[in-house]
Amino acid sequence: MKDVRLNNGVMMPAIGFGVYQIPEKETERVVSDAIEAGYRMFDTAASYFNEEQVGNAIRQSGIRREEFFITTKLWVQDYEYDDALRAFDKSLKLLGLDYIDLYLLHKPYGNYYAAWRACERLYKEGLIRAIGVTSFSNERLQDLFLHNEVKPAVNQLETHPFFQQQAANTFLQKEAVQHEAWAPFAEGQNDIWNNPVLKAIAEKHGRTVGQVVLRWLNQRNVVVIPKTVHKERMIENFSIFDFTLTALEMETIAGLDTGKSPIYDDMDLATVRGIGLHKIHE
Repeated sequence: MKDVRLNNGVMMPAIGFGVYQIPEKETERVVSDAIEAGYRMFDTAASYFNEEQVGNAIRQSGIRREEFFITTKLWVQDYEYDDALRAFDKSLKLLGLDYIDLYLLHKPYGNYYAAWRACERLYKEGLIRAIGVTSFSNERLQDLFLHNEVKPAVNQLETHPFFQQQAANTFLQKEAVQHEAWAPFAEGQNDIWNNPVLKAIAEKHGRTVGQVVLRWLNQRNVVVIPKTVHKERMIENFSIFDFTLTALEMETIAGLDTGKSPIYDDMDLATVRGIGLHKIHE
C-alpha cells in the first residue's frame, strides 16, 4: 500500500509528512529535508502558521508541482461560507500554489455545514482535488454526507496503538472514506517508545518502534503523516514497505487499545469550548 485511491479517483500517497508544531523558522528546512528523504505528501493547516514555509520548500525543490500532494485545513473561526472562501484564498496564496490536493475542515465544531458547501464550490471549480474532514465522529460524518452533494474523501483522526479507532476504521472503509491518522505516535504519550509489546516486535524485525507503528497502521489501510525534525528519523519513517507484520503481531498490537485519547478528550466541554472559540486571526 504505497498509494490509495480516494472515492473520487484521486491517488493519495499512503505516507506523508506532518508539520504540526514545527516552528515557522524551522519548517522550510525540515520540509526540504523530508523532500530529499522521498516524501511528496505534506500536511499543514492555517492554524499551524507555516503554510508559507511549506510552499517555499516545495518551490525550491525543483520538483514538478504535480508530484506533490499538499493538504491544508480550514480553521473553525472561518466556517461561515464567505469566510471559508477567503480563508482558502489566503492559504493558497501563502502556499504559493494554483490548487490544493486535499482541503480539510479542521474540527467538527461551528457552522461546518456552511464551510463544507464552500469547499464543495471550490472543489467543483477545480481549486481543490479532494475535500475532507478532521476529527469527525462517525455520526457527524454520516450526517454531513447525507445532506450534502460531495462525500468527504478523507477523515483525519487521532489514531495510534493506544487509540485505534476500530469502529471508525470499519465505518470509513464501508463508506469509502479514507482513514488518515494524525498523531500516529500518540505525541509520545504513554511512553510509546518504550512500550514492551512494540519494542519486542520491533526487535524481531530489526526495526524501530516508529516503523512498527507506521507499518501496523499501513496494514490497516490507514494513511499516515508522521512528524520529525530529524532527517535520519524521516528516512526511517519512510522505510516501512519492505517488511510485513504477521496476523499475530497485528492482533497483539490491537491489544494495546485503551479506547480513549491520551492527548485530549473530544467529549470534555472545556476542551470543546476552547477549540471552538479559538481564534487564529483578528
